[in-house]
Amino acid sequence: MKYRLLGRSGLRVSEMCLGCGTLGTNWGDLGANQEESNKILEGFANAGGNYLDTSNRYQESQSEQWVGDFIQRERDFFVVGTKYSLGDGAADFNGVGKPTNQKDPNNRGNHRKNLRRSVEGSLKRLKTDYIDVLWLHIWDYTTPFDEIVLSVNDLIKEGKVLYAGLSSVPAWQVSRMNTYADYHGLHPFIALQNEWSLVERSHEPEYLPMCKELDIGMTCWSPLHGGLLSGKYTTDSVDPSIPNRVLPHVKDSSQFWYEATQRNLAILKELQPIVDEIGEPWTAFALRWLMQQKETVTIPIFSVRTAKQLTDALRATEFELSDEQMAKINAITSPAITSPYPAFGAYPYTMLEYGSPALPNFFSRALLYGETEAMIENHRVPHPYQFQMEG
Repeated sequence: MKYRLLGRSGLRVSEMCLGCGTLGTNWGDLGANQEESNKILEGFANAGGNYLDTSNRYQESQSEQWVGDFIQRERDFFVVGTKYSLGDGAADFNGVGKPTNQKDPNNRGNHRKNLRRSVEGSLKRLKTDYIDVLWLHIWDYTTPFDEIVLSVNDLIKEGKVLYAGLSSVPAWQVSRMNTYADYHGLHPFIALQNEWSLVERSHEPEYLPMCKELDIGMTCWSPLHGGLLSGKYTTDSVDPSIPNRVLPHVKDSSQFWYEATQRNLAILKELQPIVDEIGEPWTAFALRWLMQQKETVTIPIFSVRTAKQLTDALRATEFELSDEQMAKINAITSPAITSPYPAFGAYPYTMLEYGSPALPNFFSRALLYGETEAMIENHRVPHPYQFQMEG
């Protein structure tokens, strides 16, 4: 495992980041039990991986708890990233995929009150005095940019947070916040988390030049596109006994993400000869393409449910794609530079409205507002979303 400097910092992180959203059982079969989770964490650490990514939201906070237990053995070695913005509720998890505090308007969002509430909870669950990298999880369209910058800097000054990054935030807001931080001698956001994969490249035209100019690192969420890039959907023999959350959008034309998924499957079909030529797992192939991006420091955040899946993913550190292969891959995947639904806009705008075909049941606004969206009057943006929720 090699190490990279995370964007505009001296922080040294492994070239792959273990996404910990699958470590836990509160989301049913979309997770691993504690024994398997520890095997995954152990295997990643033994390979030299030091960069872990979790969230107050993942597995209804159970992911943070289990990561916190694991890192006690060598806290200084691990670079732990967690997130705030979305509601959490490990103590009152009701077994249906959401916490029961849906009616608290300040339990979520990017504002100072939720930031403090969320970070204090994360520190307790992670059993640590500090968070290495705190991420704003998703743009909420309501919190002023300077409140975000100043609130995060307060935590950095207190030593509770070492570095901060932004996930799923419009590029012009990223530029504005870091320019504001520079002008006022504050700590900037050092990295971004964007969805980026072989079948989702729509952020590239706007974000990559910005990241290169401002020296912002890029960590990529859903680099395997919800399992699509594991290769298991390229044949008609998908195993129904294992979680296949994208499968309905592969088979059922009435599903919202069906057309986007068909486009993506067509891309995979064209890529298959290159995968065969390389002789490595689809998972490793997809991750390796991201690891060899040259515009900015690029680190994929991959998630697995089993130690076997981890082995396949770690193969990405064992080979390189040639310049010729990279050129072919880029040409084949060029349709993914266009948003799957252009009317909604390129990343992150479609995702901020409806989620992603990589996360077909993920609805951003429900996670940001719970049941309170219709009750919150935003005088700055009377209609913050182009497409309003029904009902």
